[in-house]
Parts: sequence; structure tokens; C-alpha cells
Amino acid sequence: MKVIAINGSPRKNGNTYCAISMVIEELEKEGIETEIIDIGNKPIRSCIGCGRCRQETGRCHAFPDDGVNEVIEKLREADGIILGSPVHFAGISGAMKCFCDRLFYVAASTDDILYHKVGAAVVAVRRSGGIPTWDALQRYLQYLQMLIATSNYWGVIHGLMPGEALQDEEGEQIMHEMGKDMVWKLKMREQSLSTAPPQVSKVRTNFIR
Repeated sequence: MKVIAINGSPRKNGNTYCAISMVIEELEKEGIETEIIDIGNKPIRSCIGCGRCRQETGRCHAFPDDGVNEVIEKLREADGIILGSPVHFAGISGAMKCFCDRLFYVAASTDDILYHKVGAAVVAVRRSGGIPTWDALQRYLQYLQMLIATSNYWGVIHGLMPGEALQDEEGEQIMHEMGKDMVWKLKMREQSLSTAPPQVSKVRTNFIR
């Protein structure tokens, strides 16, 4: 089994990385392969709603060379994903928002990228805005009907300067418990893949016709 973690922080080794690493520690204890991909300091374009990914499924055709498609290919072979973001103005970082918008829009058109895989969301914050940011990440996971890893509290850890998250004892426990839950759900998914329901074509109804 393999899990891909997306670090949406412009600080490669900051507190978002710390939070992701705590979750990953529990996965690696169980022999699950992991990889962290840093996208927070990359020039990722936002979705322009061209719809070509739904007509020519499986990749973004509008901006094929900014790294999103490479991650999509890795996720085809993965069993789970961790989304990690710092809090920027009480929301997801800009690069992470652009990345997730395009990734999950593409993933909605095919069942081999994220559908019914295991997902987790973690957030690093200085003081406030952590919950709305975490909620926003969770909505991406729910959109693809993923098995969402949970913990004994919301997936938020506190700290400003890189490494300060290690002083948040409760936050550290939250991340480790989330990792353990992710392990359990990965194993549960592996045992029940043969009975998983197929992805259906989404019914799209506009409110104004």
C-alpha cells in the first residue's frame, strides 16, 4: 500500500510538514509506503473551467506542465492521500486551493484516481482559522466519496515558526491518532475492494435553466 501526502505550505519543512510527518509516522510503522510532494511554493495555475478533463478524462489539458498531472499519475497507483495546508487568511493556501480544485475535478471523471480511496486532512495554524481551513479540505475528500481518516479532535495543529507544532502536545496526539485510523481504513479497504460499489456518472442539475 502507498499513501501520497500533499504539502501545500510554501515552507517546505514548516509546521504543515510536521503535521503530515506525524500522520506518516504511523503509516510507516505498519509498512505502508509514503511520499510527500511539496506544491506550496510552485506556480500552480487555477482551474479555468474549460471542461476538457471531463471530455478527455484523466488529466488536466489546460495546464499540462505545472506538476498537477504528474501527481495524478502517482495517485492512480496510490491507496490514499493526505492533504496538508497552512492557514492563509482563514483559508487554504493559494497554491493548495488551485491544486485541489484541478485534482479533484479531474478525479471526478475517473474512478482510479481517488474514488473510494482513503483520505486525511491536516492543517497548521498560528492562532485561528484552522477549523474553516480543515473543513474546506474535508469537502474535497467527501466529493470523491473517500474513506476519511478521523482522530479524537479536529485535524489542526498550532505553531508559527517551523517546528513549533512539536510543542502542541494535543495537536501531536491528534495527528498520530489520525495516522492510526488511516492505517485501519487502508487495511479495511484492501479487504473489501471486491465489494466496493462502482462510481456512477454524476447527475448535474442547474438551478437556472
